[in-house]
Amino acid sequence: MHDKTLAQQAALLASGELTSVELVDHYLARIDRLNSDLNAYILVNEEAARNAAKAADEQIKNGEGGALTGIPIAHKDIFCTKGVRTTCGSRMLENFIAPYNATVVDKLTAAGVVSLGKANMDEFAMGSSNENSYFGSVANPWQHDRVPGGSSGGSAAIVAAQLASAATGTDTGGSIRQPAAFCGVTGIKPTYGRVSRYGMIAFASSLDQGGPLARTAEDCALLLQAMSGHDPRDSTSSDLEVPDFVASLNDDIKGLRIGVPEEYFGEGLESGVGDAVKEALTELERAGAVLKSVSLPNQGLCIPAYYVIAPAEASSNLSRFDGVRFGHRAENPQDLEDLYKRSRGEGFGAEVKRRILIGAYALSAGYYDAYYLKAQQVRQLVSNDFTEAFKEVDVIAGPTTPTTAFERGAKTSDPVSMYLNDLFTVSANLSGLPGISAPCGFSEGLPVGLQMVAPANQEARLLNIAHQYQNATNWHLQSPAAID
Repeated sequence: MHDKTLAQQAALLASGELTSVELVDHYLARIDRLNSDLNAYILVNEEAARNAAKAADEQIKNGEGGALTGIPIAHKDIFCTKGVRTTCGSRMLENFIAPYNATVVDKLTAAGVVSLGKANMDEFAMGSSNENSYFGSVANPWQHDRVPGGSSGGSAAIVAAQLASAATGTDTGGSIRQPAAFCGVTGIKPTYGRVSRYGMIAFASSLDQGGPLARTAEDCALLLQAMSGHDPRDSTSSDLEVPDFVASLNDDIKGLRIGVPEEYFGEGLESGVGDAVKEALTELERAGAVLKSVSLPNQGLCIPAYYVIAPAEASSNLSRFDGVRFGHRAENPQDLEDLYKRSRGEGFGAEVKRRILIGAYALSAGYYDAYYLKAQQVRQLVSNDFTEAFKEVDVIAGPTTPTTAFERGAKTSDPVSMYLNDLFTVSANLSGLPGISAPCGFSEGLPVGLQMVAPANQEARLLNIAHQYQNATNWHLQSPAAID
């Protein structure tokens, strides 16, 4: 059962050949057997999952089921889930029970999915390796000594190890696409505002965006269809009609213009990664697409701009965790100042503290213009590069990451080296554009991801191209030998 795609499982559920209870029990057994080695789940809610599966089976039996009814998924532990512990991978929220659901959770629940539990993640979504979680690092299912990527590393590992049909994630600078590439699964970051951020614990409010991770583009289309839509509770939510992402999956891509930025294939790109991506582009060319060289001249400025803007917004968002209203509270404080200092000092991990300090510095008097304002100006230049490129091409394609998954512990002492893993992904977040990563091969036994970025609100185009590519290849159907 676990080796089938979400779409295939949905068809079996609809036909009555499979029940949601059978599927959920099967995944729970796999989680019990495999999760101890992977540490991909923070929490597994067996009783609630089985009850939801029974309800889903009744819906299907009565002819009331939809495309996702009875499908078991995992939620990244950044999405508030009513009555269930929501930790954001942090000691600060170790015992926080959310009093309401995130909109993403509500929408997917309404669509009939069954939540198996909460996926591990880098603390407050800050990281590229899932080594920053208070609950321990996550192992990559392909090689356990490698990282799964971050911050949605738990979600990507769950999908790759087939411990759920799919998972939700969030992407602030590549946190869906990078772990998707490292774990050999498909992940899409929608246009900023396409998916509500209500109930999604904030890291950097102008960059964060929720999205799905699954085995295939078709599966991602089904999930994104349910997740998307205007939410009046989120002031940044887009009030645009949601297109039918599934209906256009089989559209012909003949004549599609794919831009290949020269900046993506320079120094720092692992040769095996570059070779796999070039072969994927050749495959798309065989399908009728036209490759065209383009330039993104400000690509090299993305990392420094992002790592000023994101920490600045994080320092503001995380100021609410003060030990007073909710979250970790230091014992026996001497006074209010001691309460603040020790609660935050004890509750936050090293990477979160580092980013809060950087952000507070960038926003401080005397440095705001020199750092934060300048970074926002660079952000506009990055966005302008895409605007110019999209006058000539329909999508931009290249590697998702410069390397394959690196060894656990290899970069924990060198934050700047860690940040460079986001080299190709942060530009889409700075520009608010949709991006997708799809498996396109292997380098020395580890998965490689092909990234594509489209103009705003063109998720359907990305899913269509990825689906057509997956129809012609089988990289997305490969699975780690250790999980069978």
